[in-house]
Amino acid sequence: MMTVVVVEGIVLLTLTTTLDPLRPHPCDNGSSLCTPPSTVQYAVLYTGLALACIGSGVSNTVIVYIEDNVSWRLGFGLSAITNFIALALFLFGNRFYLHDKPQGSPFTGLVRVIVATIRKWKAKLSSNIEDYYFGHDGIAGIAPTTKKSFRFLNRAALKTEGDIGSDGLIAKPWRICTIQQVEDLKSLIRIFPLWSSSIFLGTPIGVQASLTVLQALNMDRHLGPHFQIPAGSILVISLISTSIFLTIIDRFLCPMWQKLTRRSPKPLQRIGLGHVLNILSMAISALVESKRLKIAQAHHLQDQPKSIVPMLALWLFPQLVLVGIGEAFHFPGQVALYYQEFPMSLKSTSTAMIALIIGISFYLSTALIDLVRRVHWMVTR
Repeated sequence: MMTVVVVEGIVLLTLTTTLDPLRPHPCDNGSSLCTPPSTVQYAVLYTGLALACIGSGVSNTVIVYIEDNVSWRLGFGLSAITNFIALALFLFGNRFYLHDKPQGSPFTGLVRVIVATIRKWKAKLSSNIEDYYFGHDGIAGIAPTTKKSFRFLNRAALKTEGDIGSDGLIAKPWRICTIQQVEDLKSLIRIFPLWSSSIFLGTPIGVQASLTVLQALNMDRHLGPHFQIPAGSILVISLISTSIFLTIIDRFLCPMWQKLTRRSPKPLQRIGLGHVLNILSMAISALVESKRLKIAQAHHLQDQPKSIVPMLALWLFPQLVLVGIGEAFHFPGQVALYYQEFPMSLKSTSTAMIALIIGISFYLSTALIDLVRRVHWMVTR
């Protein structure tokens, strides 16, 4: 059901990039003056984003509620049917899509830099810029500035006998690369420590998400006499928190920061603040769990895994709200930073780095939970 809503949102986003009336007018080459999008273009864009988010959010509540209160068979059946409808809509529009032929992978150039560096490991670096390969046009135009860091990689662009043909093109692709390709790899190496550190942030978030559901299963989840929150839906609180604070940050906090400092907040500042908030969220999670265990022990429920501890699940809300606020800071900050620092050939890939972090983090969180289950309290609780 909600998958169709998500697909409708994605279709609208696709239309904003394919239909000229819905696509903003491109900026002139070399000009910083751009025609702003129209109200209609903004409306279609934000409607598409809203539908995609609403579909995702409702699927985490309605489908979970059906599975929890009606039957798992109906919940999975609805999910299967809506995914089939979404697939049919996708295939139906196949003839209208633009099918561009692949032009090669930018990652191939990065691998070539590594291979060429290894093959020329014994070559001596030159201080003469003309000894390096900038492309078939030579050093004309805008040449990339070589950085002092990781100078050993410059060997990949060092011209040796037989590397370049008489026409100025590369004769041996796996023995020489352009300086631009070398600098692209250096950029990725420099950003890797920051990117990998985010995995250590994402792993506790994944652990917290899993344990929060387990905690909710053993807590009082009633809101009034007739409604009980499904344990799997309680994580929606962090999504709601993120949505609200994204608006607050964009409309209030960032303008306030600009007025006070006369500059926009840097991506690293947003990432750092998000890390701090998530650390605080983990600390609150530990305090809430400590209180839950004390109540369980006071009622002699520690040896009864399926018992309900007389403690409201609302106690889990502060930690979820805080982690949602943290995500509102560090996720947009990371997207901006990666898009800013990644080489031009990998700009589109930079926006996928967040998804890669989340994927790796949740796999690690699963492994960590499994380890804890084998040696600690989760064996019985």
